[in-house]
Amino acid sequence: MHYRIEERGTYLDYMKTISEELFTIHVLEDNEWYCKLLMHNLSLNPDYIVKGFRNAEDFFKKGGEKANVITLDYHLPDMNGAEVLQKIKNLNPDVEIIIISEQDNINTAVELLKHGAYDYIVKEKDIRERLLSTINNIRKKTKLQKRISVLEKEVQKKYNFQTSVVGNSPAILDTFHLIEKAIAVNITVTITGETGTGKEVVAKAIHYNSARKNKSFVAVNVSAIPSELIESELFGHEKGAFTGATARRIGKFEEANGGTLFLDEIGEMDILFQAKLLRVLQEKEIVRVGSNTPVKIDCRIIVATHRNLQKEIKAGNFREDLYYRLFGLLIELPPLRERGNDVLILSKYFMDKFCKENELKIKSFSDEAQKKLLAYSFPGNVRELKSIIELAVVMSSGDEIQENEINISASDTLNDLLNEELSMKDYELRIVKAYLKKYNDNIKLVAEKLDIGQSTIYRMLKSNE
Repeated sequence: MHYRIEERGTYLDYMKTISEELFTIHVLEDNEWYCKLLMHNLSLNPDYIVKGFRNAEDFFKKGGEKANVITLDYHLPDMNGAEVLQKIKNLNPDVEIIIISEQDNINTAVELLKHGAYDYIVKEKDIRERLLSTINNIRKKTKLQKRISVLEKEVQKKYNFQTSVVGNSPAILDTFHLIEKAIAVNITVTITGETGTGKEVVAKAIHYNSARKNKSFVAVNVSAIPSELIESELFGHEKGAFTGATARRIGKFEEANGGTLFLDEIGEMDILFQAKLLRVLQEKEIVRVGSNTPVKIDCRIIVATHRNLQKEIKAGNFREDLYYRLFGLLIELPPLRERGNDVLILSKYFMDKFCKENELKIKSFSDEAQKKLLAYSFPGNVRELKSIIELAVVMSSGDEIQENEINISASDTLNDLLNEELSMKDYELRIVKAYLKKYNDNIKLVAEKLDIGQSTIYRMLKSNE
């Protein structure tokens, strides 16, 4: 069957895919018959590109080290196996080398494995099966490493703070400046802000753009953990430490070792446990529940809270010494109502993202829909906006999202009125309009609910025309 590639770009992509699937193996073997035997056995797999070399000089002259796998004869006419191994690894640290030798010397094998050889195989009758099995394992490992590398790049791209923290208002630009400061140094960070402002998003942006980005980011919601379990959750426990502890379990501090530990809602932490946390932060070591052996830890701490910790200190709910230990760099996230046109920028961002994830056509917002979004103060902040936009995309039947498809309830509007600076006349008119919308323009019913005359409602509406 013949396939016709219509576009050059498509052809190049196709060839790139083919080359990525192929696996290069170079055989360095001075015995001509044995070299051909190895090459024949390996070439039976159509995914393998196999090339043979008879001596080290020819091998390096022709770039033999540029391969996925190299089978290396330990005894060569111009250089011994250990020297060749070292030189290959200096030129290409990522290549895997399988030593093939006639001698069954355990000391030699161990020494070569220590210096970077993947395996040591003795020339025996069953070498074919073992060699193919070893190369298959290497190939699986290589694919896994490539996948991990791609995922790491995707994560880092996802949490580039200027794409994950969306907006261009003065308030959010100030936040960008502080995030840049946090990325550059290993200081403890405290993130404050109302619920739904994106505290964990900022914490991840700091971690995945910092020097610790290749280590774990471990998030813990302190408010979701019962006080009697918080010590075990953070510090871990030994087998038999308490009923149900059937095995040793490492805690979140150890899990985040080398990376970042994000303690969300730190203001909810039980005050009795706060003293233990303070000691861990001071000594940089934890002791698992049921153990007396300290374990050194090295993780960056980022904490977040929607509470005013200074008020909590005065109320006796938070330790002052822990507060100063945690304080570090303060990043205060602004509520969405203080971010102006960021509401529209975020709305488009959430709409585009949701459409892409669900393979939907990208939509736009009508002028009336935009005005409605800008008029609402979003008590649930960015999290609430995201939910509203995703629902609007689902409910929209056209290419443009209309005002009535932005699902903000009348009750939400009423609760939101006091966040705007309006005249008393404007407040009264807004309340009347909200009730009319709620009760389907039934002026008599609205007059009864608000305890005013119907004529008053007609007059207010007419004066607003």
